[in-house]
Amino acid sequence: MKFHAICENHLYAKAYSKGKRAVTEYLAVYVLPDYTAEALRRANPRKEKINRIGLTATKKLGGAVVRNRVKRIMREAYRAVDALHSVKTGFLIVIAAREKATGATSTLLAHSLEEALSRLRLLTK
Repeated sequence: MKFHAICENHLYAKAYSKGKRAVTEYLAVYVLPDYTAEALRRANPRKEKINRIGLTATKKLGGAVVRNRVKRIMREAYRAVDALHSVKTGFLIVIAAREKATGATSTLLAHSLEEALSRLRLLTK
């Protein structure tokens, strides 16, 4: 299933300032409970709570091609971790790439994301 993206800048700011943080070698993950999760659950056709995911890659990483590649790999890493461990729902999750992420493979980023999410106690299995 395609995940829902965080579209509003104020939600990124809230996750950065008030959320819990776990930093690894390749990624920094910020998690905040989503206060609109119940309304989104009612609007969802499956009537399930969902996570809203935000991916960030700063210009420090490189040009647009490099940043988009890193975001694509982070998106796939989240899918892999969610399929393997099923991430708890009802949260705003912001995944920020660090400078080492530009040369990382998808398996390294998936392992790094799994480590960060387990530190934040978001993995169920």
